Amino acid sequence: MAPPRSSWNRRRFLGTGLAGGAALALGPRVAAASALGANDRIRVGVVGTGGRARHLMRLLKEQPGCALVAVSDVYEPRMLEAAEIAGPLAAKHPDYRRLLDDRETDAVVIGSPDHWHLRMAQDAVAAGKDVYLEKPVSRTLEEGEAFLKLAQGRQVVQTGTQQRSWEHFALGKQIVDSGKLGQVTFVHTYWHQRMGTGPFSAVDPAKLDWKAWLGPAPDQPFDPERFFRWRHFRDFGGGVLTDLLTHWIDVVHWYLGVDTPATAVVTAANHRLKTLEWPDTVTATLEYAKGFMATHTGTYASSIDDGGIEIRGDRATLKVDRERLAVYSEDSRKGQPWRHTPEPELLVRSIADGTAAHLSNWLDCIRSRRAPSAPVEAGVLAARAAHVANRSILAGGARVRFDAATGKVEKA
Repeated sequence: MAPPRSSWNRRRFLGTGLAGGAALALGPRVAAASALGANDRIRVGVVGTGGRARHLMRLLKEQPGCALVAVSDVYEPRMLEAAEIAGPLAAKHPDYRRLLDDRETDAVVIGSPDHWHLRMAQDAVAAGKDVYLEKPVSRTLEEGEAFLKLAQGRQVVQTGTQQRSWEHFALGKQIVDSGKLGQVTFVHTYWHQRMGTGPFSAVDPAKLDWKAWLGPAPDQPFDPERFFRWRHFRDFGGGVLTDLLTHWIDVVHWYLGVDTPATAVVTAANHRLKTLEWPDTVTATLEYAKGFMATHTGTYASSIDDGGIEIRGDRATLKVDRERLAVYSEDSRKGQPWRHTPEPELLVRSIADGTAAHLSNWLDCIRSRRAPSAPVEAGVLAARAAHVANRSILAGGARVRFDAATGKVEKA
């Protein structure tokens, strides 16, 4: 019988385990408001005000001691939507460099397409701003070295892999560190989404500075699909692996103490969305020198199950996603061969949004000058794993190897 919730003890579980299933529900964590004066507010500007950035803005408005003071976007309707969220006093800058020039702005959220991340982050740090940079930090493998130089500066740079600030994901890290899983040999990650097929007539080209949107990307005619689905075109993003695998492989790196896969091989195709330059269906296998392999599967045809991670050891298996964490002991199968999926030894459900906690961590670190929970180095390594896997796609599915000495990827 499961113990009452009040008797659940994390230390006891990690040390000795529980006889029976333990269940715990985690809700949103509300940051404690400090007695901050007007001069203690962190004044935040937002660069690249698409849907994700506007979600971050709504969460930032709930954070104590934070003020949204400026927005920037080259597409006027999005900038005006963001300005409504920020409030009537927020400055509006079509050119992000004017936002960075403003000494009344302490920090910036960068939610631009990936091909702008490096330049914008470099400019923000050079302007003395602390940065919240959405993932993946880099568009290419080669950009990673330039991002690592940002980590050597004085500015706080938080990467948007919010699992590192999510309470039940942090519990998963403790469980893995405790040795409870035994020898881990296999990790499976997955993420499924259903992507529509268009049309893309909602954008008004007359209100978009397409040349500025392209920026460092090669010049090309305006294409509404590329504007809306930039992640899936090679000039702007790295497709499903940099967009989705990056989140989960960062957790794998964090939990298991690794950084870059030694080899990668990917089977991929465009079965449904033929216009995308990156595949809509993938199975990737990454091998790590620590003695385990990690896989990632995904499709853009189905939204059922969303995404998650399974870490399989010889003593227990940990399953974690954005709604729950569960631990299944190998001992629970003894004497019950007909039960393929036993009851979890521990089940934790979460109704929180880890992004709110991640933003709170960023703001706390701006005040304290401590390293954030997802520093730019972690973001570089998570993106690097995806870039290595993408090299297999570009090589026609051949196995590729990452050379740590040179930082290059070659056919294995």
